[in-house]
Amino acid sequence: MTLRQQAEAIWNAGVASVDSTKLVERVLRYHDQRLELFGETLAIAGLRRIVVVGAGKAGAGMAAGVEQSLGKDLVDEKVLGWINVPLDCVRPLQRIHLHAARPPGVNEPTAEGVFGSEKILELVGSLTDDDLCLVLISGGGSALLPAPVPGISLADKLAVTRFLMHSGATIQQLNTVRKRISRIKGGGLLRTAPAGRMVSLIISDVPNDPLDIIASGPTVCDQGTAQEALDVLQQFANAAGTKTTIPDSVWTTLDEQARNSSHNVPPAISCANYVIGNNRTAVDAAAQKAKDFGFEVRILGSNRQGIAQTMGGELAELCLAARQESSSQGICYVGGGEPTVKLAVTDKPRRGGRNQEVALAAGSRWMNEDIHGMVILSGGTDGEDGPTDAAGAWFDETIQQQVQQKGLNPDDFLAINDSYTFFDQVGGLLKTGPTHTNVMDLQIALVSGARR
Repeated sequence: MTLRQQAEAIWNAGVASVDSTKLVERVLRYHDQRLELFGETLAIAGLRRIVVVGAGKAGAGMAAGVEQSLGKDLVDEKVLGWINVPLDCVRPLQRIHLHAARPPGVNEPTAEGVFGSEKILELVGSLTDDDLCLVLISGGGSALLPAPVPGISLADKLAVTRFLMHSGATIQQLNTVRKRISRIKGGGLLRTAPAGRMVSLIISDVPNDPLDIIASGPTVCDQGTAQEALDVLQQFANAAGTKTTIPDSVWTTLDEQARNSSHNVPPAISCANYVIGNNRTAVDAAAQKAKDFGFEVRILGSNRQGIAQTMGGELAELCLAARQESSSQGICYVGGGEPTVKLAVTDKPRRGGRNQEVALAAGSRWMNEDIHGMVILSGGTDGEDGPTDAAGAWFDETIQQQVQQKGLNPDDFLAINDSYTFFDQVGGLLKTGPTHTNVMDLQIALVSGARR
């Protein structure tokens, strides 16, 4: 097995550990006419319906996990549901409908997403005291659950989302704004329920697992304020100057909310929220796989944030320094989190994602070095990296040779965030298709030992 194959196997082990179907099956069990969920037991006889709703890139796998845990007979008798997922995640299930709320690789709200969100709100609005509502939430849920408040159009919401993403806003900043202009986010789904019982199973794609930020917290009452959302917008509007594309309707709506606290209507019921998988789970599994291969493992953390280009350069430097050590084992760096990309101003065509940019920045630092016995791989655990069909990319001696033979300059591609075009030309793209999970990104860096 080559060093690159080992890096990919380590990355795959991390992703496999957060398989969404298995994560649900671990916490949801049914036997002897009783439902077990996080140590609590519910008698099925007392339930009229089990309503399953939600959204996210892991939604299909999570919904499948619910149906497999409950069994065919119980699902046929009591379950109905609706989950908004990307188009390439749709598959037939027994009683839970998977709705294509957006195209693959386009992490933005759509009219189909609005339609699906209305169906979810209808289901939750029909709950009675005899119903149990299971909410399945995972990364990507914000874009898949668009339900703008009155006065905000889908086009307005899309414009402000694009503006913030292209300006380099963090997921926390983005969701601070999104949940204030939505009827379903920021606890909106919870407020819609007139009765019943609600339990939310969550796969986290946000550092430190803040429940109000993951998918913009549809089952968590918003603790933020409209003023905080205004402050985020003002920060990026000031930086953009006359180039800001924030619609007037968004400013007006948030100003009105800031003056009128009645926007935060208390819910009629409560919701138990449980994080069943996160980036740390994947990092630990990847680290174990690396140990199985015989590497000395150095964990960089599971909540790493920062600029993608900076992160890639730092990872490259770590590997160069590690090569100077007299280790016979070889060294594996494992890190997780979610860097950001601030788009450069350019009229040139470009494609890419944060993981591809991490790998390209590492490769740029390595271009004038002897990198025999080293590889860096960075990939999104959801199988998507930006608006591309790649999960990420890798860089090693083979890629370096291809770059030199083709006369390419990595810095030219970095300057305009065109990492996909670069790696597509040299065979460095990591393509997995949808993984049906999402716990941010995993970076794997290997430095072979003396015996390898």
